[in-house]
Order: sequence, then C-alpha cells, then structure tokens
Amino acid sequence: MGGDWGVPVTVPACMAFLKQERDVELVLVGVSDRILDQLKKLGSESHPRISIKHAKEVVEMDDPLEVALRKKRDSSMRVAVSLVKDDMVDACVSAGNTGALMAVSRYLLKTLPGVDRPAICAILPNQQGGPTYALDFGANVDCEAEHLHQFAMMGAALFASVEGKSRPRVGLLNVGTEEIKGNDLVKRAGALLRTEKENGTLNYLGNVEGNNLFDGTCDVIVCDGFVGNVTLKAIEGLGRFFRSALLSSLRSSMFALMGSLLAGSALRSIRERLNPSRFNGASMLGLRGLVFKSHGSADAFAFECALRRAHDAVRNRVMSHISATMRELQQKAGIVVGATEGGAATTGVQEKEQV
Repeated sequence: MGGDWGVPVTVPACMAFLKQERDVELVLVGVSDRILDQLKKLGSESHPRISIKHAKEVVEMDDPLEVALRKKRDSSMRVAVSLVKDDMVDACVSAGNTGALMAVSRYLLKTLPGVDRPAICAILPNQQGGPTYALDFGANVDCEAEHLHQFAMMGAALFASVEGKSRPRVGLLNVGTEEIKGNDLVKRAGALLRTEKENGTLNYLGNVEGNNLFDGTCDVIVCDGFVGNVTLKAIEGLGRFFRSALLSSLRSSMFALMGSLLAGSALRSIRERLNPSRFNGASMLGLRGLVFKSHGSADAFAFECALRRAHDAVRNRVMSHISATMRELQQKAGIVVGATEGGAATTGVQEKEQV
C-alpha cells in the first residue's frame, strides 16, 4: 500500500515477479478491496500463488513514528512485519515510510544478538562489475563508534553470505584516507576497526573517500545514517541529471541524433548498467527477520527488483548465515552479548533513544 503509487505499481510488479519465479508465493498485505480491484484489472484475481491479507489501515509517508507504532495497529506495514515475526512468511518488502518501517520492524522483530541498531544496507554498482554494499544509508542519523563497528561486522557477514567471499574488504567512509582526518565519531570507529584487523576478524582497509564508492576498492563501506542518506540522495540526483543531460545532448542536432543511432547498442548497455532500479531494495540489516525497503518512488520494474532481492536473501539463507557469522566475529572480537528485558540483544552500548 505504501510508496508514492501504492497498488498500481506494487501489484503489477508482483505479477511480473511471479512470472519469472515459479517457486514463490506472495502474500499481498493491505486494503483487500483495493488490492483485488488491481488484480482484476490484470486478470489475476484467482492466481494460485497469491493470497491477500487484509489490513484496514495504511501508514502514510508523512505519518510520525508514534502514529505507526501506537495508533495504526492494523496497518498493512505492521501486519506484514508481524507475518515475518510469526514465521508465516520468509521476508517482507515495503515501499512505505522508511522511519516507520524501521521502527515497526525493530519493535516487533527485535535485533540479532550483538546488534544495538539495525542499519539500511544498499547495494551500489562498481567499476569492477560487482556490487558494493554500503551501510547505514538512513536508519540511524546519530551514531556511536560502537554502532559503526557493528555495521561493519553486519555488512561483512551479509556480503560473505550472499556474494560468497569469505573475507570481504571493508572501508570506513571519511573525508580523507589518513587516520588523523575526520570527526571524533569516525576516528573512534576507525580505532575499533583497526583492532579487528589486527585480530584477523575483519579485512579492514582503513578510511575511504566518496570517490571510492564506485571504484570497487571495497566490498563493504560503512558510515552513519546521516552521511549515508545524503550520499544516497546525491547519487540518485546525479543519476537523473546525467540521464537528462545525455538525452538532451543526443537530441540537440541531427548529427547528434544520427550518432546516437550508430552507438545505440553501447548507449543501451550503459543505460542498463547504470539503471538505479536494478539495485532497488535495501536490506534492514540486524533484525531477527528479513525486511527490505523499496524506494517510495519506485516504478513496477524497480519494485520487482526489490522483491527479487528479498527472494535471493531467502534462497541463500541469509538470516542463518548472518547469525552464524556474527557469532563467529563476536567471539573473535571478544564481545559479550546480553539481552534486554524485551528480548532485544545488546552489547552494552548506551542508547540515546528507545522505542
């Protein structure tokens, strides 16, 4: 129900996804009448691998967290995450309010042992033809050094389980590569990560800069949510500007248009490689369940990609791999894991805010 478009985008995306994946069942959570009307338009109201779970409320994109958590207890978002909690589904995908999705997911699912705060892990393309995992891209605006330390461990665990690389290269996003540069947060986080490198726990490369996001230097790049979200929005804006400028130049004259026709296959290849929709679907890493966040502005193709990312995570048994890898990394690092009263794991890091 969420995002800028709701069911006119999400339901067609689900149908396209099911045509490609024959071993998947989808539960569409939301206002049943609206979902069914969209299915009827597509001639799929009786699809054997689709079921509808009714939820009478919707968390709007501008709803405060308090509304999502305390007032809209029968929202599609909350019902969907509850299905993950109750093991009724393997993963949840939503294009809705990011802050609300994180708050609801954290409240219902709790965090993995040794994780104080979940992080949004996005995937970026790089010049080496592979992915770069970047986190946190918006879940935690205010962080402590220990949180960045945990993000690095979670990112390394995710990359190892999905990409099959046992010692992924980890970098810390900073204003320079030198250890003396950066604010206190980055300096303290860097010290923690250097200790992990010395212990052999992480393949930590040190500080990296913004121009390393796409060159393939690192497999995993870590930053706080404020820096990450600004970075993500800048990347998206640059992508739209590049596409607009390119199209404008190609249409500027008859000779330019003829040149674009001659270079058509190369231009299509570049467009496909740089298409941000292919990388839609960010994992909310650190939760005791799989939750994926799609861009609110995603079209049907982009939302389908988010579904595919969630499906890949289930198929590769990401949750069990991350849990096992986190335990191994924590043991090597000598981290003692406890539990809070509500069942959420903690490593003793003092929280400034709690839900």
